[in-house]
Amino acid sequence: MSETWIVGINPVEGALANDPSRVREILVEQGTHNPRITALADEARRLGVRVHARPRAMLDKVSGHARHQGVAANYEVPAAKSEHDLADLLETDNALFLVLDGVTDPHNLGACLRSAAAAGATAVIVPKDRAVGITPVVRRASAGAVDRVPLIEVTNLARALRDMKDAGVWLTGLAGEAEASLYDVDLKGKTALVMGGEGEGMRRLTREACDHLARIPMPGSMESLNVSVATGVALFEAVRQRRGNP
Repeated sequence: MSETWIVGINPVEGALANDPSRVREILVEQGTHNPRITALADEARRLGVRVHARPRAMLDKVSGHARHQGVAANYEVPAAKSEHDLADLLETDNALFLVLDGVTDPHNLGACLRSAAAAGATAVIVPKDRAVGITPVVRRASAGAVDRVPLIEVTNLARALRDMKDAGVWLTGLAGEAEASLYDVDLKGKTALVMGGEGEGMRRLTREACDHLARIPMPGSMESLNVSVATGVALFEAVRQRRGNP
């Protein structure tokens, strides 16, 4: 198992809440009076995690000078989830998957994971060779969501999409040139929302695997949305439909 440093209040809180056995120790800035950090440190001690007060310079060093807010956690990184983990999740009733075909910006991936966790998505699926992976920046941008929603790295995305279809999952790809509106597509039942990466969008095989292509209507003057924004819009349209809201 490898280790990493998780930095920032929300990411550290997320690790403690969802996987405390992998948190080896927590460093807090000496002299901090932040009540959230005090509460976080108390919770860590309750869970049996060592807490150490250290100079700010040390937190700057372990965080790679990222904005750590006065707290960092040494974390044992679990093995990445793969196709084998996806097979079990495909049996979930009314599963909602998010597929990201080539999102390589860590801020975008973190924001997509955050939206997926907030929407109650079953899992986020990415191709192993066309994704940024879980980095400290992704963890921070996700505000702890990396510990709340499974991220599955697949070797062959086109094959994984075929397996999903065979399991009864309907695939809806988001494409700006599509004729159908996202709001007219049925997103209830077993569903996967498929998003393209920054700049290039979905690859040909990914697009061809989709059952539907849909666009997000934009009456304004912009032609496209950032992938993380589009992901949030699509996920919460699925949430709206599943709750039967008008």
